Amino acid sequence: MTPALELRGVCKRFGGLTATDQVSLSVPTGALHALIGPNGAGKTTLINQVAGELRHDTGAILLDGVEVGALSPWQRVHRGLARTFQITQLLSDETARDNVAVAVQVREGHSFRFFANARRHGDANRQAIQLLQEVGLAGCAATRVSDLAQGERKQLELAVALATRPSLLLLDEPMAGLSPVESQAMVALLRQLKGRVTIVLVEHDMDAVFALADRISVLVYGRVIASGTAEEIRSDPAVRTAYLGEGDEAC
Repeated sequence: MTPALELRGVCKRFGGLTATDQVSLSVPTGALHALIGPNGAGKTTLINQVAGELRHDTGAILLDGVEVGALSPWQRVHRGLARTFQITQLLSDETARDNVAVAVQVREGHSFRFFANARRHGDANRQAIQLLQEVGLAGCAATRVSDLAQGERKQLELAVALATRPSLLLLDEPMAGLSPVESQAMVALLRQLKGRVTIVLVEHDMDAVFALADRISVLVYGRVIASGTAEEIRSDPAVRTAYLGEGDEAC
């Protein structure tokens, strides 16, 4: 079966710094594949290349078997890719419902200049409410983003991403800044999404990673040093030394 995402020797350099170094991996359709590694390992840089926000220098990026290296981020969205960010990217002065409704309208190809148009679009609003219910924010539909807690903003950003009906979802540290209770809620939500959409997860919360991931790839200095199941990664000596290690600060 054709992988949902395949990277073949992807490299990105910034002057003398190699941010991603011959990265190759394959993510089957419906899988949840986690990328872990210390700060500065190149995880977000790699996600940015997959999303098209940063062009890779060499190698190939394939979505469902099709090379997308020359496509813009918007064209990749139309091919089924969506993402969230370590720091949420939302319209802070608008309501939760309006943020999701706008994403619904963009997906459907509507053109509008004012939020009033989105608010009058009944079908977009209905879909927005359904998505807010799915991520546990039904009671926050009329709440402005600026009044939401950090965990709620993370949930909302996920609803906005799902509004595009992606086949591949890139999640950049969805647990960042969350309380333990909020993290547990996010893990439960991502577990519900597993199998419905292919997920690539960048995350430092190792409890969440080991609870969710089908496979894990470890990046250190831009290079994949190991890939495998949670148990294989836990027991890999190179991984323990470079990242997981007992009491290692990088953890």
